[in-house]
Amino acid sequence: MRKFTIYLALLLSLVMIAAACVSEAEETTTTTAAEPTETTQAETTTTTTAEDEPPEAAEPVKIGSIHPLTGGLAGAGNRMDNGAKMAVEEINAAGGITSLGGAPLELVSADSTGAAEVGQSEAERLIGDGVSAIIGTYQSAVTTNVAAISERDGVPLVIDVAVADSILDQGYANVFRIQPNATSMGANGAKFLNELAGDEIKTVAYLHDETGFGVSVADAFEAAAAEYGIEVLARIPYPPFEVTDLTTEMSQAAATSPDVIVITGYYNDGLLAARAATDLEVDVKAVVGVAQGAFHTPQFVADFGTDAELFYNSNYHFNASDPKVKAVLDKFESTYGEPMDTEAMLSYQAIYVIADALERAGSADPAEVRAALADTNITDHFMAYPGPITFDETGENVNAQPVLMQVVDGAVQQVYPLDLRETDPVFPGTPWGGS
Repeated sequence: MRKFTIYLALLLSLVMIAAACVSEAEETTTTTAAEPTETTQAETTTTTTAEDEPPEAAEPVKIGSIHPLTGGLAGAGNRMDNGAKMAVEEINAAGGITSLGGAPLELVSADSTGAAEVGQSEAERLIGDGVSAIIGTYQSAVTTNVAAISERDGVPLVIDVAVADSILDQGYANVFRIQPNATSMGANGAKFLNELAGDEIKTVAYLHDETGFGVSVADAFEAAAAEYGIEVLARIPYPPFEVTDLTTEMSQAAATSPDVIVITGYYNDGLLAARAATDLEVDVKAVVGVAQGAFHTPQFVADFGTDAELFYNSNYHFNASDPKVKAVLDKFESTYGEPMDTEAMLSYQAIYVIADALERAGSADPAEVRAALADTNITDHFMAYPGPITFDETGENVNAQPVLMQVVDGAVQQVYPLDLRETDPVFPGTPWGGS
């Protein structure tokens, strides 16, 4: 009986222990399941991270920029490239191309070195790199080759500076020019002379560079001058990138006893021509640039000092009377440490023209960008034009025109047309002869 009692006690003990274990296990299981804090928080964290993850950044839109960054034209070329960079930075800072999800612009710069064949190979490289459009190139010879590549490969080219009519005479569909062409530059140069002085100018002697640029402008000037009764007594060409002195050529021009000496060329040869005219104190009523690369620039005044006074130039120009242009000029100078010339402004403007086309196209595909460029109508631009930037079927900007400028009181100032005039012109007048 005693053994039975012991066995019964042991059995009850085992039952109680088992019950306690089950109860403890149930309690533990219940507590773990009922404690959602860690699991729920983890799930919530995962969901929140997925929702807050920023959208994938839009792919940059590449724009090629071809200019002479080394060689004899490097000064102008680098300013133009900097003008393009500044525009790209502004557009990106403002949110990029909104129709492309805020896609930023990426400028891909290329150095033509001033050689047509190098510019052509650089255009091919940029197109292979996937650019949506190209700007450039400062020289007509280089631009001629780049335009042919752009047309062949269907990537639009927006010409910031390059004057030759022949570039767009090919019937291209993918090439657009912001600046006035050679015919406009030459013809308006003759018109400005006629309206500036009327019967006081009957004869001119013409120095010009012997490239397609200089010849085409001189041809247009001579044809228009004949309509105004102005005779071109002599045309004296010279090699702009090889010449180191223009005294002989200036002497030849002066020997014809013209009323005015007209000069077309680039910056460095423009300085040489101005130096020769000043040293010789040529007996003329004025020295006038027509599409001359020096006489309308702040660099000319800085390099030539007081001798720059009263030199004229009929050329493309930013609208100096527009407050927003002044802000751009100030920003460029503070950023790059030198004044912004019109060539740099045209590169800056070209980027905004392409950005406008990208925005309207809603695509970076070159064909769609080209179609949008053809429908360009930009009224709020930076140039001294009488109307919006808009292109005809050949790609010419129908409202592009030059402006007549003169260095007066140590600054380049617009003197004609009247609605753009900053000061009255001084005529007759040369720095060595007074007015």
